[in-house]
Amino acid sequence: MAWAAYACDPARSRGRRFAEPPPTGRSEYQRDRDRIVHSAAFRRLEYKTQVFVNHEGDLFRTRLTHSLEVAQIARTVARALALNEDLAEAISLAHDLGHTPFGHAGQDALNACMRDHGGFEHNFQSLRVVDELEDKYAAFPGLNLTFETREGILKHCSEARARTLGALGERFLERRQPSLEAQLANVADEIAYNNHDVDDGLRSRLLRLEQLDAMPLFARHCHDVLVAYPQATVKQQRHETVRRMINELVLDLTENTRRRLAAAALADVEAVRAAPPLVGFSERLAEDNRALKRFLREHLYQQHPVYRMTVKAKRVVRELFGALLEDPRLMPPEFFERARGKEQRYGVAGRARVVADYIAGMTDRYALDEYERLFNPRRLR
Repeated sequence: MAWAAYACDPARSRGRRFAEPPPTGRSEYQRDRDRIVHSAAFRRLEYKTQVFVNHEGDLFRTRLTHSLEVAQIARTVARALALNEDLAEAISLAHDLGHTPFGHAGQDALNACMRDHGGFEHNFQSLRVVDELEDKYAAFPGLNLTFETREGILKHCSEARARTLGALGERFLERRQPSLEAQLANVADEIAYNNHDVDDGLRSRLLRLEQLDAMPLFARHCHDVLVAYPQATVKQQRHETVRRMINELVLDLTENTRRRLAAAALADVEAVRAAPPLVGFSERLAEDNRALKRFLREHLYQQHPVYRMTVKAKRVVRELFGALLEDPRLMPPEFFERARGKEQRYGVAGRARVVADYIAGMTDRYALDEYERLFNPRRLR
């Protein structure tokens, strides 16, 4: 298809860290997407928590299904705006590759463990996964993705860390924007997790339809569903309402971004980088979305069962980290060797980073099994 002047063109990519022959029969961004989908880190997302631990129910979202839903939303909007769909999809599929087990609870615990060793942030870890930790190709470490995909994965970055990243860190130091495709993947992520957390919260019965009546975004669509389908089951009400919420947000995002792009009259991708953020909702929908986020924070993420899971998950991560940092030989041999090599170069911070890599790569169930193997005296292996 013909992309707009402000879209990323794979033929003009800033390239890969390691030079490769161009792909045949697909674009550079399609190659990125395919490498991400075939990575071990992507498969592991199936067993990583979104809100509910994977074994709590087969129908709750996982990091994998969430990533697929983000990609679907991003592709829809990218097509409407004449952006590069393949790049938006690749960023969306890769954005959570570095997420820990147990969702944000695991990330917070691992960040606390790494406080004296450079910290831990899942966006930066996702970049580490695609740049270093995936180990499939003989010619280079990681997945050797394009600059544009790597840029989109790294949504946030401290100034100190940005200074270590060369060209990839420049936009954080110069206060410039990433591509429109990267901006879009970020907002699509927010649409997906807010609305699907509502769906999972209602499915789990930790939320009730009546509670959500105070949320304008939910209430107006729930009302329309009840008028149109007075005999609908609770399950049907939930699904019909959530899909209408997503549809309104996607349409508003598309139209409001289109207006901003027209007003900005961008000549090319460099103009995008120099402009303020351009992908976003209208003010009305932005406020509705913020209200929904506040509601979920207060009424779902702090619910007793979720809170209990959060506390237990943090304990698992903390105790795993402590034991493995103290004795790296408890890790599989390849991680032990890596930790020994990193410690020789960077001291204890190098050893700690390898321990963090090992824990971040765990699925929920692997982390629980590893915890039992290390701390249950009846488990000798």
